[in-house]
Amino acid sequence: MKFSKAHAYGNDFLYVRASDAARRELEPLARDVCNRHTGIGADGLIVYAPTAKGASMRLFNADGSRSEVSGNGVRGLAALLLRDDTRKDAEVTIDTEGGVKQLTRTARKGSRQTFRAAMGLPADLRQETITAGGESFSVVIMNFGNPQAVVLGALPDETRFQRLGAALERHPRFPARTNVEFAKVEAKDKVRILIWERGVGPTTSSGTGSCASLIAAATFGGAAKDADVVAPGGTQHVQWHDDSVYLTGWAEVLCDGVWLRA
Repeated sequence: MKFSKAHAYGNDFLYVRASDAARRELEPLARDVCNRHTGIGADGLIVYAPTAKGASMRLFNADGSRSEVSGNGVRGLAALLLRDDTRKDAEVTIDTEGGVKQLTRTARKGSRQTFRAAMGLPADLRQETITAGGESFSVVIMNFGNPQAVVLGALPDETRFQRLGAALERHPRFPARTNVEFAKVEAKDKVRILIWERGVGPTTSSGTGSCASLIAAATFGGAAKDADVVAPGGTQHVQWHDDSVYLTGWAEVLCDGVWLRA
């Protein structure tokens, strides 16, 4: 089975054409190929099919569970689709289970391609008090193509991050589980985050998580609607306009290969 690997700020994905994976059970395949010791290693598997304007995709987390969309995963797929395309400002449309995402390439340097992506708007945005991991605190909840829970305030230390991230992901309040971000507003135009991704655990970056963190910080934390969001893997720029939330950042294709396991 042929595959490609790409990442954005260390958030890495494996990409397989749907036609190449047609005879395989995709949930166990995702667990196998994403395993960092006995597989190729990745945060998720994206199975895609080319379309006239780009591609459609399905996303499987490293644990084999399904996810609706990933901002970094979408951008990695765009980089894969356009890696041999030399057009300036090339555009690509990615059809995800979390909605259609329109991406425009704004720069290219070596293997890295920078995209500005229209990621849609939040739904069911609200703040609730939740008890998890032995603590009670406020959480900003929303659907941003996928479920998001953002905890605003000082960033937790590693022990608390691990405890609260795991507890919130599987909290009864979220029957389909949730992505979790811890977000600190350092300035009106700068938000720093830590990420616990549903079905993965800690990740160095998240595109939808960066967007959700900016939305939460702008609504309840005093941040501007146009800000840098700094994750452990690097900085993405998020702009919340009336028509969409726009995410700008890079992705790069790392390699192509063949998965030999039957």
